[in-house]
Amino acid sequence: MKEDADIDLSSLLNPSYAKAAIRHHDPKSDYRFHLKNSIDEKVLLPSFAQAFADHQPHSVSIHVSSMNRTTGTILGSVITETFGNTLADDTYTVNCEGGGGQSFGAFIPKGLTMRLVGDANDHVGKGLSGGKIIVVPHPDAPFQADRNMIIGNVALYGATGGTAYFTGIAGERFCVRNSGATAVVEGCGDHGLEYMTGGRAVILGDVGKNFAAGMSGGVAYVLDGNHELYKKLNKSLVSMSEVNDKYDRQELRTILEDYVKETGSLKASEILADFDQSVTLFKKIIPNDYAKMMSLIGRFEETGISRENAQLEAFLELKKGA
Repeated sequence: MKEDADIDLSSLLNPSYAKAAIRHHDPKSDYRFHLKNSIDEKVLLPSFAQAFADHQPHSVSIHVSSMNRTTGTILGSVITETFGNTLADDTYTVNCEGGGGQSFGAFIPKGLTMRLVGDANDHVGKGLSGGKIIVVPHPDAPFQADRNMIIGNVALYGATGGTAYFTGIAGERFCVRNSGATAVVEGCGDHGLEYMTGGRAVILGDVGKNFAAGMSGGVAYVLDGNHELYKKLNKSLVSMSEVNDKYDRQELRTILEDYVKETGSLKASEILADFDQSVTLFKKIIPNDYAKMMSLIGRFEETGISRENAQLEAFLELKKGA
């Protein structure tokens, strides 16, 4: 038999090759996902069925553990199939308590909110698609939230929209390839915001090394109380500055106010209590080309044209100067 590297790929299209593969297939090796036993199929879909039929808001409370993977994802798919992108925020809410398993709230759409009191494993909010995820520690937790992990690695990987609030520290590769979600966390590990292309990220604490590597879009506001962010920032595509612009300050304040409303974060509350002083400790991280684009869009909008046309004119202007 030929080595794998020597196989003629055209043989894969040969019917006899396919029949041989079927003959050698062992059904015992199949992995059964047992989706019918998932918390979405057994609990969430039956609970929300009547609300979907009546087009009425609904919420449910459940306990979760690390055995419950992708909690909310099947529910979200039914919401998308039924309502598309027409629902208002918080139309449907799942209140969870315990430990969220892998990919908690993955791909959930606009209109669905997942609230978790406890903590969660890796891939929280993977592919977040307009929904809302909130993870907070238990009120009786004996630790200080902003000094402890609350979610694992690679949270919000590939998120395209929505909101994610985490009252605690995230693991590595937070917001990798985020293209549209707004996220707040109170610290993160290495490679945060890697390849981010859009959205907003607010980090209320320390970050790990290689921060913002390959970031080509979006904006980050990072609390740099120890003035050490410059040591951890990957400067190949981005610039760091003080948060001096009044619109930037208002955007940061608005995000933090909503974050406090949803989570009760003590750290964010302290920042807002003396915002004019606290904001001087923040740094704004923005990709260089993205900053040019946003500046040009603003300039064209001032002439009275629509946002869409301003974006087109800005693109053509940058292309002309390339």
